[in-house]
Amino acid sequence: MNIPPSHVNATRLYGQRFDEDPASVYREIRGVHKSVAPVLLDGDMAAWFVFSYRDVHQILSNPRLFGRDARRWNLYDQIPEDWPLAPFGSWGPSVLHTEGAEHQRRAGAIGDALDAVDRVELARICEHTADQLIDSFSREGTADLIGQYAQQIPIRVITRLYGIPEEEIPALVADTEAAATETPGALAAHMRVVGRIAQMIAERRAAPGTGLPARMVTHPANLTDDELTHDMHIVLMGAQQPTADWIGNTLRLMLADSQFSLTLQGGRGSADQALNEVLWKDTPVQNLIGRYAIQPGELGGHRIDKGDLLVLGLAAANADPRVRPDTFGNGAVNRAHMSFAQGEHSCPFAAPELAEVMARTAIEVLLDRLPDVELAVPPEEVRWRPAAWVRGLYSLPVQFMPTERLSPAALIT
Repeated sequence: MNIPPSHVNATRLYGQRFDEDPASVYREIRGVHKSVAPVLLDGDMAAWFVFSYRDVHQILSNPRLFGRDARRWNLYDQIPEDWPLAPFGSWGPSVLHTEGAEHQRRAGAIGDALDAVDRVELARICEHTADQLIDSFSREGTADLIGQYAQQIPIRVITRLYGIPEEEIPALVADTEAAATETPGALAAHMRVVGRIAQMIAERRAAPGTGLPARMVTHPANLTDDELTHDMHIVLMGAQQPTADWIGNTLRLMLADSQFSLTLQGGRGSADQALNEVLWKDTPVQNLIGRYAIQPGELGGHRIDKGDLLVLGLAAANADPRVRPDTFGNGAVNRAHMSFAQGEHSCPFAAPELAEVMARTAIEVLLDRLPDVELAVPPEEVRWRPAAWVRGLYSLPVQFMPTERLSPAALIT
C-alpha cells in the first residue's frame, strides 16, 4: 500500500503496543494533534482518527457531510481480500450501510420493534438465563465469568426474544461464537446463523404470531425478506459481543477495583454505578469504522479529501479531558459518554436500554447467588483481548464457596 504524503508519519492503529495498551497510544496522539490525527490501519491503509469529543459528536450528527456507505471510501477498491478489518470496513446489505430515507425506513423498523420489548419480561428472561448458567458451575467453586457466563447471556436472551426453540439455542450459540473467530470454520458458522434467521423470517411470514420477529415482519416499513434477514442478523450480532464485554468489563471492575470491592454487595446502586463507569473507562466498542467524507474540507487542522475514511475514537472521546468526569461519583451518573455513538447511525432506539437491562440483571443475579465471589488471580493477571475495536477480556477466573443451592427454575425441573 502506498502511503500518501499526509500520512508518512502517521500513527499505526495496529500492532502489539496498540493491542496491549490503546489508551497510551490515544494519549500520545492527543499530545501531538488537536482533535484529528492521520493514522494507518492494518496493511497501512490511510485514515483519519477523530479523538476529540466535540469532533466525534459533530461528525456523527452530520450525515450530509459524513456518509456511512463504505463504498464512498476512496480506497475501497484497494481493500485486500484478506484484510483483517473487512468485517468493519466493507460494504454489506444490512442497515449499517444505508443512508438517508432508506436508513430511516429500516432503522425505524428496528427501533420500533425493540422499543416494544416488555422490559419486565426481558429482565425475567435474563434472570432465568443467568440462573441456568450459574447452576452449571455453582457446585464447582470456580468459574470463568467470561466464557461460562458473560459471553453466554446476550445470545441466549436474544434467541429467546426471537422465538427460536430452546433446543436449537446451544447449536446457534456455538455457531455465533465460531463465526466471530478467524478459524477455517468461521464462514460456514456465519452462514448457518444467517440461514437460521432466514428460516425464522419465512416462518413468521407464514404465521407472524407475536414477539420481536413478528413486529419486524409486519412493520409498515414493508421490509423484504432479504432486508429482514440481514437486519435481524445485525441486531443479534450487535447485541452479542458489546453486551457480553459490558458485563465482563463491569464484573472485572467490581471485583478488582478498590472503589467497588468494599461495597461489592451494595445492591442495585453499585451495579448501576459500575456499568456506567465502565462505559467511560473501558467501553466495549472502542472505535468505529467509520464515516466517509462526502465532500472535501478541513477537520482538526487537516485537509480531508472526498472519500477519506474517518475512524471515530469513541474510547478516546470518552477520555477527552474536557468532558471526562474527574471523580468516580460524577462518572457514575454522567451518561454523556459516546459509547453508544450518536445521531441517526447510533445504536437503534431502545437498544442501549435493553442492553443495560441484560447487563444489570446478569450482574445482580451473580452477586446474589455467589455473594463471596472473588478473583482467583491477581488483578494484573487478568488479560484484555486486543483492543483496537471491541475491548473485552480473554477470561475472568473467579472462586467462591461451592454451593448446592440451585435456582428455583432448576428445582422445578
